[in-house]
Amino acid sequence: MFVFALIWPWIGIGAAGLLLVLLCTNALRSDRLVTRWADMVWLTWAGTFVYLVHQFEEHGIDAMDNPYAFRGFLCAAVGHADPEACPVPLSFITTVNVAAVWIAGPLSALLAGRWPVVGLSFFAIPAINIFAHAGPAMVSGRYNPGLLSALVLFLPLCLVVFAAAVTRYQLGVRAIFATLVAGVALHIALMTSLMAFIDGRIGLEMLLFLQVINPFCSALIVVALAGRGSGVRRSGL
Repeated sequence: MFVFALIWPWIGIGAAGLLLVLLCTNALRSDRLVTRWADMVWLTWAGTFVYLVHQFEEHGIDAMDNPYAFRGFLCAAVGHADPEACPVPLSFITTVNVAAVWIAGPLSALLAGRWPVVGLSFFAIPAINIFAHAGPAMVSGRYNPGLLSALVLFLPLCLVVFAAAVTRYQLGVRAIFATLVAGVALHIALMTSLMAFIDGRIGLEMLLFLQVINPFCSALIVVALAGRGSGVRRSGL
């Protein structure tokens, strides 16, 4: 597990390269009668691709050429400025990223053809992650690992996805609101469980288990709050 915790961002960026090739073909499109930018299946695969790139900026090599830089940023955020003495486990970071992107991303894309709201739910994480990077950057006036891809990739793609959800799929503003609420809830659950572990209130096994179910709970929140938007897409929409 320790070795995988260090090499997974490199595996992810390799997968991103393959996914980019497929995105440039028709292989990941569900409806060739509309543009890719209005196809929730293709958009969810695109979301998985950009998140893999984002993960590499955070945990591979960031824009300042620093390796595995996000852990130091996270440690400082929870009050441990020295990464060497920081109690944040490598397995925590690995589990968060694999569950939320490597597993939830493809599953959401595969289900988005029948349930577009499930594809939309995947964007709960990147939509709020934009603020998780931009907020600290504005306060400190400094770059943090993941900021570049959050602004250049997450922001425009989320706007396109939200537009498609409202216009083509008629999921409504309620579904967008549900997505943002779910993203906030996911980030709160993530940080709350991490602090509980650091304070000794839960063990490592429970911490990792919570990260595995967190993205799926987020998706359920979107489906539950979206109302009618959680149904099967009607033909012609």
